[in-house]
Amino acid sequence: MTVFNLPDVGEGLTEADIASWKVQVGDTVEVNQIFVEIETAKSLVELPCPFAGVVTELHAAEGDTVLVDHPLISIDQEGNAEPPTGVPEPVEALNTAAPQASEEPGPLVGSGPTADSSVRRARTSRPAPSAAGARTAAVRTSGAALADSITRRAQSLGTVVREEVDRRKPAVANFVDRVLAKPPVRRLAKELGIDINDVVGTGTQGEITRDDVNSYQAQREAEHAAAPTYWAHGQLSDARVERTPVRGVRKATAKAMVDSAFTAPHVSIFVDVDASRTMEYVQRLKKSRDFEGIKVSPLLVLARAVIWAAARNPSVNASWVETENGAEIHQKRFMNLGIAAATPRGLLVPNIKDAQNLNMKELAIALNDLATTARAGKTRPEDMRDGSLSITNIGALGIDTGTPIINPGEVAIVAFGTIRQKPWVVDGEVVPRWITTLGGSFDHRVVDGDLSARFMADVASILQEPAMLLD
Repeated sequence: MTVFNLPDVGEGLTEADIASWKVQVGDTVEVNQIFVEIETAKSLVELPCPFAGVVTELHAAEGDTVLVDHPLISIDQEGNAEPPTGVPEPVEALNTAAPQASEEPGPLVGSGPTADSSVRRARTSRPAPSAAGARTAAVRTSGAALADSITRRAQSLGTVVREEVDRRKPAVANFVDRVLAKPPVRRLAKELGIDINDVVGTGTQGEITRDDVNSYQAQREAEHAAAPTYWAHGQLSDARVERTPVRGVRKATAKAMVDSAFTAPHVSIFVDVDASRTMEYVQRLKKSRDFEGIKVSPLLVLARAVIWAAARNPSVNASWVETENGAEIHQKRFMNLGIAAATPRGLLVPNIKDAQNLNMKELAIALNDLATTARAGKTRPEDMRDGSLSITNIGALGIDTGTPIINPGEVAIVAFGTIRQKPWVVDGEVVPRWITTLGGSFDHRVVDGDLSARFMADVASILQEPAMLLD
């Protein structure tokens, strides 16, 4: 009987919630089979099983919180002498001898396609077992080898299964927003006022079909129809207050925002911007062959503007760090650009690593990938670490402006309001122009009023004239 404890998935967290079990007691599991999905404070993580056998006990129910290193699942490895057909050989066993079967597996912290050669175990000599015993030992040692390999791949949180799926996706998926649908289907979604990115595709290649759009519309209509009964249901129910435990992302977000609001002295400034030329520039990009199939929006121009403006005002791309010898300001010579994303699981702020090195096309692809992954709830914890400056696109919800709270560990955040046609004075005449409002919040310990104003003015200047990016 083997008891597998909840692993440390490399996030520095101490607990996780059971989102869903993929197996039940009595099921036979294979090596590398996904057996549970856990929700940490940052993301959903699928755990692969490092052993083959029969599930004898699940030590927690869905929704329960389990501490790291506490029992998660029990597996009976007896009666599995023959390796299951089609199970891939564990990655560690491909390159080095397996460790002793009696070794306890370390905490699971992610897996990858290969093991790090610098930390492989040395070969050990053992007495040759019998033929039947050899097969049994092979299964057990391969499970231990996999667990040991997984342990040393701490920063790679994708499973072998997920990585294999990603490798087999069509090449075109690297250049689009990963939403596949034929033009008539897209036209139907547009006519119904449906964001096609919110529809789950059921086609053979994952594409969105006409039935998918109609099904989404039917569900939306049912929800709208049920809305008027919401209050009546509450009046007739014994439980007039619905109680939801604060866990996972919501719990982590709440703590982070409170810490930020009451630790960093916020100062906010706002600026109205004529973004008409940005809108023209975005339309030219959409028609460009280089951007064919790539989703382009004004957020792309804002992202480039923020990177450009931060280079001119480096103190906004910094952190305030408390040390034993006093506080320090860590000014960063890289830009891990965070994009606040509202997901069904709460607010996430994944970031694009070294965004300063990306050209416009590469940045557009990175933004699309980030948004798609966040909506699917598959954002990896490492994608939310080490952010340096963030953007929140409240304009996507039709909001003009706001006072965002700084992401912990950073000193600045820019809120991007909706772009509307408004009357604007140009050369003494009132004409319709595309206007937006930018809001910026800054940690006043690091960013003074003059610096924050110059930074926001630089961002605004790019939105007013995107051609400046070519200088």
